[in-house]
Amino acid sequence: MNAFLNDAREFLPLILQGAWVTVQVTAGSLLLSTLLGLGLALMRISPYALLRVPAMTLITCLRGIPIIVQLFYIYFVLPDIGIQLDAMQAAIIGLGVGYSAYHAENIRAGLLAVDPGQREAAQSLAMGRYLIMRRIILPQAVRIILPPYGNIMIMMLKDSSLASVITVAEITRAGQLIAASTFKNMTVFTIVALVYLAMSLPLTAMSAALERRFKAK
Repeated sequence: MNAFLNDAREFLPLILQGAWVTVQVTAGSLLLSTLLGLGLALMRISPYALLRVPAMTLITCLRGIPIIVQLFYIYFVLPDIGIQLDAMQAAIIGLGVGYSAYHAENIRAGLLAVDPGQREAAQSLAMGRYLIMRRIILPQAVRIILPPYGNIMIMMLKDSSLASVITVAEITRAGQLIAASTFKNMTVFTIVALVYLAMSLPLTAMSAALERRFKAK
């Protein structure tokens, strides 16, 4: 135990540097995936096939291709056609685009769960489509969307470890480098696992609190 604690004191600062990179990747990809997911969800429920069909096709493709393959494609393939991104940018875009499909389906489910009578009542008051969505549908849909949104956020935090395959120096990559130089695999990856757990627990608690709050209403 003493040896583990001594190694932990030595390795933890480097792993915590990787944790900060993990936070940046997660936050950036969460913002991007949320914005893209909202756009895809609105297209998905559009009455116009010109918007609905491309959104359905894109969501199906993104959900069917592993995130790690999308990261490889963005980081290694796009430079062949002149689009050069550094590892951090590729990680944020890859995770953001990949997870936008899951956000889109979550948001779509929330929008469709709102009582259709609310829309009809607003239309009877001569409210436009945009105003109905902004003032009537979205505020009610948020209550349905938020609990599973928290779960997706936790998944994104954990899947940010995939960015290590394109050399982003997040927690997992930091652990790999330390383990390769010290050969203390058990110690290093135990610390890595504990740091991930420490980062995930507040998000898990927040997600559970949201579920309890909205179930009570």
